[in-house]
Formats: sequence, structure tokens, C-alpha cells
Amino acid sequence: MFQSEFLETPFHELYESAKSAHALYTKAEPFPYICVDNFFKPKLLKQVLQEFPDMNKDNDIRYKNVNEDKFASRSESRFGEVTRRYVHFLNSQPFLAYLTCLTGIEGLLPDPYFWGGGFHQIKRGGFLKIHADFNRHPYLNLDRRLNLLVYLNEDWDESYGGHFELWDNKMTGCRVKLLPLFNRLVIFNTTDDSYHGHPDPLTCPEDRSRKSLALYYYTNGRPANEVGIPRLATDFRGREGMDSRHMKQYNKMIQLVSALTPPILFKYYKKYMNK
Repeated sequence: MFQSEFLETPFHELYESAKSAHALYTKAEPFPYICVDNFFKPKLLKQVLQEFPDMNKDNDIRYKNVNEDKFASRSESRFGEVTRRYVHFLNSQPFLAYLTCLTGIEGLLPDPYFWGGGFHQIKRGGFLKIHADFNRHPYLNLDRRLNLLVYLNEDWDESYGGHFELWDNKMTGCRVKLLPLFNRLVIFNTTDDSYHGHPDPLTCPEDRSRKSLALYYYTNGRPANEVGIPRLATDFRGREGMDSRHMKQYNKMIQLVSALTPPILFKYYKKYMNK
């Protein structure tokens, strides 16, 4: 029976647990999601944390604008040996089969480019406003269907903030708040109104930061009721009375550029905007 070095649970048991959780996942509010603690072997996940890079160096991305203040790695080049094995496992057929059992989404494909994924880091004062993610892969032209987040923050105190928030599709309020605790796994559907983020500035000590690993999964096509306008840009939304009024004007400009610019050129526009 297949067994991963990163899991305590044999895969036949994992599949059964996914089947049992399927109904809860699909009926979750405000949109399909699941949060599972201690999903992976702590010893190996600690090695992934030890390999977490210094985001002020090399070719990492700094997103700093009215919507976000965070760091992200580019591609697989920033992964250490254990992290590389880990993400390859998360992109493997056995794990894709687990995701299908859990979500009911058939034909899931990993992203070998890690476009927008990989290591993410938010430092004191940083944030990521509420948003719905881009829905098309710029290289593969596939539909983005699932997000997977693994948090890597040991001894994280609630006073530090950094909660991961899920908002309803009308943006009237937060429905779920999750602390970014070590070995906490969050999986959720990616649609045009699956609004989420970390909207308030982080208040952790200067020597701490909010660390996570993000992977995204795609399919060739999606259900008719989910088909919208193909979008390479993230759709950020302001919280009524809580966010800057300049957000709306800024995001209208970004969406306009996204709509009018061919995908190959928009990729370079994003790289220019986020260095």
C-alpha cells in the first residue's frame, strides 16, 4: 500500500477520510473549504520550515501596493531538497486522487510552473486584502479550481494577527477566521466569488513573520455555472468602511489592463509591477 514519507496515514485510510469529509467540504460556508490540523509529519514539515528562504534576496517577488504587502518565491528554484520532495508529493497522482475524493473535482492537474504559488511570507505590517484569485493559468490556459495552503508558523500567538479570512460572496462580512498555525492545512475551491485573504496589518514581533506554502490545481474546463470572464489578474475587493477608497480606482485600472492586454504581455506587466 502506498505510503508517503510526509504522512502518518496510509493512503487507503486517507482516501476513506476524504470520502467521509466530502459532504462537509462541499456544503461548507461561505464556499467549499476544509481546515485540517497536523495533517503532515511534523518532523519533515519542520525541515521544510528550515529551508524557508530569506525573501529579501535573489529573485523573489515583493508585492507592495494598496492591495498587498507580501513576499513570494519564484518557481521551484527557491526550494530546498526536502521542500522539493514535499511539493512533488503534493503534485503527485496519489495526492491528486485524495483531492478528488475530498472535493469531487475530476481531472485535477498540478502547476509545474508554480505560477503565483510556492513560498509566501508576510512581515510585520504586511497584509493581503480580501480577493478572488485569478482564474486562468497564463502559460497552460487551464482553469484554476483549488487552492492548497500549508502554514509554517510555530508558536504563533493570536495577538500577532495574520488570520486567514473567508468572506461571503456579497462581501458583507467575514464568515471564517483561521490562525496560520504550524501544520495547518487549508484547501478551498477557487471561483470568481471565493473571497479570502489576510486583510489587516500583521502585528507580530519584528523578528517573526507569517510563512506559508501555496499550491494551486487546475482542470481543462470547469462547470458551466462557474464559467466567467477569463481573468489573469486577482480581483481585490475593499471591505465597506474598513479599506482605502483608493482601492477601487486602483483595481479598476488593473482589471482594465488585464482585459486589454494579451496574456503574454500581461505576464511581463505583472513582473514589472512586482519586483
